[in-house]
Amino acid sequence: MSTHAIEPRVGFFTRLPVAARQQLPWVTAGLAGGFLVPFVLADRLGTPKDLYYGIYGLLVIGFVAGWVRATELPWRTAVRRHWRLAVVLAAVCGAILAFIVLRADATSRPAGIDLAGAVVWRGIFYGAIDGLLLSSFPILATFAAFRGSKLERRGRSGKVAIGAVALVASILMAAVYHVGYSDFRSSKVRSPAAGDVVWSLPTLLTLNPIGAPIAHAVMHTTALLHSYHTDLFLPPHR
Repeated sequence: MSTHAIEPRVGFFTRLPVAARQQLPWVTAGLAGGFLVPFVLADRLGTPKDLYYGIYGLLVIGFVAGWVRATELPWRTAVRRHWRLAVVLAAVCGAILAFIVLRADATSRPAGIDLAGAVVWRGIFYGAIDGLLLSSFPILATFAAFRGSKLERRGRSGKVAIGAVALVASILMAAVYHVGYSDFRSSKVRSPAAGDVVWSLPTLLTLNPIGAPIAHAVMHTTALLHSYHTDLFLPPHR
């Protein structure tokens, strides 16, 4: 009797390398959560903006912490990796994003303590959290998924190929997150998808998770100071 008839079928997921099987569920969960959090809390429930940012921030921090612990990612090592270059690249990319923001029409804004509070909460905190989820997480997860693979062992060409996959994963994360807001379910979603390429570069080029959050926070802060009532940056807009 042939043994082929009684051998269990091996599915696509089980054929993946161990590293990929470890990361794929987290990336999938990140995409699902990235859409559902704004869709439910902002779009459906209309949670006040500053409260929404707090809830969103706690969820992202908890999710990333769980991912780091479950996958045993050497986070401290990653934060120290090329950190000076990551900061420099974040400043450069942040400046590019700020220039783009400054091309939008200026609006009125609060002053004094209200503006200072908005800069800290909406600009720095929310900007950094966004950069963490939309860029640092998918980029580092993608590189971790290819750890020990044939592609990684190809050297520089393999790393470039993995980097391209990581950038696509980050753009996808940014697009999925933004369509959680009703006003981005249109051609408007092209703007954050394009912006993701810029704010992702510091982390993509150094594999240091601090780069993208810094660049993203610079963009958010510039938007607050120049175009406080923006209908493009810092969603939700209703």
